[in-house]
Amino acid sequence: MQVTETLNEGLKRGYTITVTAAELDAKVQEKLLEAQPEVEIKGFRKGKVPLAILKKQFGQRLMGDAMQESIDAAMQDHFDKSGDRPALQPEVKMVGGETWKEGQDVVVEMSYDALPPIPEIDAGKIKLDRLIVKAEDKAVDEALANLAASAQSFDDRKKGAKAKDGDQIVIDFKGSVDGELFDGGSAEDYPLVLGSNSFIPGFEAQLVGAKVGDEVSVNVSFPEEYGAKHLAGKAAVFACTVKAVKEAKPAEVDDELAKKYGAEDLAALKGQIAERLEAEYKGAARAVLKRSLLDQLDGMVKFDLPANLVEAEAGQIAHQLYHEEHPEDHGHNHGAIEATDEHKALAERRVRLGLLLAEIGRKAEVTVSDAEMTQAVLAAARQYPGQERQFFEFVQKNPQMQQQLRAPIFEDKVVDHIVALAKVKDKEVSKEDLQKAVEALDEM
Repeated sequence: MQVTETLNEGLKRGYTITVTAAELDAKVQEKLLEAQPEVEIKGFRKGKVPLAILKKQFGQRLMGDAMQESIDAAMQDHFDKSGDRPALQPEVKMVGGETWKEGQDVVVEMSYDALPPIPEIDAGKIKLDRLIVKAEDKAVDEALANLAASAQSFDDRKKGAKAKDGDQIVIDFKGSVDGELFDGGSAEDYPLVLGSNSFIPGFEAQLVGAKVGDEVSVNVSFPEEYGAKHLAGKAAVFACTVKAVKEAKPAEVDDELAKKYGAEDLAALKGQIAERLEAEYKGAARAVLKRSLLDQLDGMVKFDLPANLVEAEAGQIAHQLYHEEHPEDHGHNHGAIEATDEHKALAERRVRLGLLLAEIGRKAEVTVSDAEMTQAVLAAARQYPGQERQFFEFVQKNPQMQQQLRAPIFEDKVVDHIVALAKVKDKEVSKEDLQKAVEALDEM
């Protein structure tokens, strides 16, 4: 078996792997001898089938296995000796694959982009501000007011009162398109809060000013991207009868409200809200700290990047941004999406930081435990209510999905490792200052 270098430019590598016919034949013979004791063929006792007959019956299949195993072994031996780590799965092509015949040498061309050597960083030179925000009484009171509004009730307005935004009206309605009623377009005693934007755009505004007993024809058009395709973009008329007009009555901020939300009393509810707010602030502050860390790391190191990794990342960024800009396009029949220079610059940053964090994590022996993976799968499964079991089975059979779930956990643990070595200063700021810092992340 021979491995010959054919390309060594930058990070690009190319090799020719030759497995001789004699080596293949020996490998097949070895496999036949391994299998012989367990093989039964009519006319022969178990384990006594001659090798010549075994080769005639199973040789073709074993030859394919022998080829694959020999090539895999040669590749692994090459990586062990050279120390190369391919950025992506190496591209392997068999020379003369369709014309190859038994008895000939097998020649394979292997090419890949090698991972570059990653320079060491001195984490002690990194300076970070950890923003600390306390849950002020004002923020807690605002959250309480929102809870009270969510727990609001509605009382009938006085007779003849006109409905306004924020009121709840109770209506019967029948919807029609081109004079024909359509399925799902009718209801009785339907409670609708005006201004909630829970109906088709323009529907609720036409009921503002209505009184009990009024019959109102509401004219609207279904959005072009409406879920029911037979209604999308169609003009519709809803015949509405107003049966009640009610005004909102916020719940009192007291112990009874607290009990509705599972707290023992108002003081306990305030404590829970303060804890939740500070947890939210902490999460936002971590995002700001992480961005600052990544920016500093990006400025500390420069090294060659595998072209195939950058190209793949740029394509993924371009594809993702396309769908964010065209949410109505759920398929993949939109043709090729060209990556721009901006996409490529962002891809280079992501690849550089990804390789750097991976190397730091490897040297620090950072790992993702089974328990952490289980928690990640459980969290992801909640997005598919009623299909949790199917999701678990999908993840178990899909290494790529496992890697998608593992990667952010690994990255966060590496970030924590670097932060522990960096110079970090706690800085108490207002909620508004934290909000500005978070908004600045989206502008970068």
